[in-house]
Amino acid sequence: MTEPSSYLRTTADAYDAIAVLYADLFRNALDAFPLDRAVLAAFAELARTRGPGPVAELGCGPGTVTAHLRDLGLDILGVDLSPVMIDLAREAHPDLRFEVGSMDALDLADGELNGIVSWYSVIHTPPRELPSYFAEFRRVLAPGGHLLLAFFESEGEPVTAFDHKVTTAFRWPIDELAGLAGEFGFAEVGRMLREPHEDERFRRGHLLMRGEK
Repeated sequence: MTEPSSYLRTTADAYDAIAVLYADLFRNALDAFPLDRAVLAAFAELARTRGPGPVAELGCGPGTVTAHLRDLGLDILGVDLSPVMIDLAREAHPDLRFEVGSMDALDLADGELNGIVSWYSVIHTPPRELPSYFAEFRRVLAPGGHLLLAFFESEGEPVTAFDHKVTTAFRWPIDELAGLAGEFGFAEVGRMLREPHEDERFRRGHLLMRGEK
């Protein structure tokens, strides 16, 4: 097995260290955000219309969003870099499938997935590394399947690093992120920008994209 890049080791170690606290803090994370739930519901509806087939939440953490998508009728699995997060997800949701893995090297067949959700899971990826993620997403996504990205939006600034509470993260201009995904065969279906909640620092971006046939 290839030795993981240093930023992957750093990210996994950082989330392992705070996994229990993180899982407790974000157990009901979607309750206060109807717009976030609406974006997830739209994704789920599109995935269901393609018929039966697996969907993956990549960077699933303790499985909160994975379980929400299950409740929306999806056959879903969760993948995360942090072994401790995966242990917590399995404990909280024993009826769901969770695996340890890196989003840029998935143990999935070409075109296996009907859909992918990346819910704030590429935020720690250095910009130079992000193309490999989109290439892998496109590889495992069936033609016509959908990708939902959630991220911190840069509010008119270029790609910007910031001091995320776990480890360094990046804010992206929504147009630039959409353009980068487009280079790897994703066509934009829709977008949503949400202004920060009273206890949040940054605007939130959401991109719903379709893998071109």
